[in-house]
Amino acid sequence: MRKWAGRRLAVVCLLGTMVAGGAVAARAEQIPVRVVVVTTFEIGKDTGDTPGEFQTWVEKLPLRQELPAPGTWHGVMRYNPDLQVLGIASGEGPEHMASAITALVLDPRFDLRRAYFVLAGIAGIDPNFGSVGGAVWAPRIVNGGLAHAVDAREIPSDWPDGYTPVQGSTPTDSPVPPLHSLSGDMEYTLNPALVAWAYNLTRSVTLPDTPALKAIRARYVGYPQAQKPPAVLLGDTLSSETFWVGARMNRWAERWVGYWTGGKGTFATTAEEDVGLMQALTLQAQAGRVNPDRVLVLRTASNFDMPPPGETAAQLLKSEASEGGYSGYLPAVAAAYQVGSVVVRELALHWDRYGEHTPGTPPAQGR
Repeated sequence: MRKWAGRRLAVVCLLGTMVAGGAVAARAEQIPVRVVVVTTFEIGKDTGDTPGEFQTWVEKLPLRQELPAPGTWHGVMRYNPDLQVLGIASGEGPEHMASAITALVLDPRFDLRRAYFVLAGIAGIDPNFGSVGGAVWAPRIVNGGLAHAVDAREIPSDWPDGYTPVQGSTPTDSPVPPLHSLSGDMEYTLNPALVAWAYNLTRSVTLPDTPALKAIRARYVGYPQAQKPPAVLLGDTLSSETFWVGARMNRWAERWVGYWTGGKGTFATTAEEDVGLMQALTLQAQAGRVNPDRVLVLRTASNFDMPPPGETAAQLLKSEASEGGYSGYLPAVAAAYQVGSVVVRELALHWDRYGEHTPGTPPAQGR
């Protein structure tokens, strides 16, 4: 009996050694990642055809090495081993985004505890804030998809619009409900120092101004910000899976951002996936797998979210459809790379500076 017990102990020890050795080997084989570039879609191939958000990064950064991306919409990721930059196309919508980011963070090939995440995607823009073709770094993400919605024909006359907090009963319930609760997540504030650093690094980037962009903004008489050439700006993004449009909806978006940020936020751009990104990263940060202070969101304006004076919302939808979807699409796709790559390259090329220390924040005090 004693001899069998000794053999069993030897086998257990051998297995333990093998498992430990396998774990060490797995860690040794991990692919180093300094920056994750997050895009939301690609139209066709990753190279050589009409570009989606992903293609410009693949071709220009470049991201030549293809890696399988199991459990994601696009099925593949792209990697630059010299810069140690990983690129992913999540698929459109917050659900695709949350799923793709979770799959990425849990992938044993990567240790993302020190990695930076840069979402670079197109969006609609408020003509009260900026112009088509511009680029906007977001200090805050506001959830525009979670609410009580009252049909327009039944909105009380003293309400500004038909949207109320899902935790409340009027559009202006006070106090403002919790930003994070059982009901959902309504607002995320990104690391202010990192956002300011990215903005200051790129604010002087000159974005292309085409005859088509000039013609689009010339129609927005009475909107001085919309009539300016494309520029790099700071403003909050509203994340909603509903592709809303029109002056009344734009007023709701401005109010909604102001409401959930206590009057501190400024509605700038409207997109889909940002809340899904933040939900996934926040939950994974609780497990210590990512750093929530190393997240940036850049949205570039492919279209205005409301029509110019004298035009209805339906007419704007029709004219945008005739333009292939978004009147400023290609300039916006180009701007996302032009502005975003400045930050990505700075982080990746100076990893000795930014690997341990997040830019914009005071260095850790020595012991």
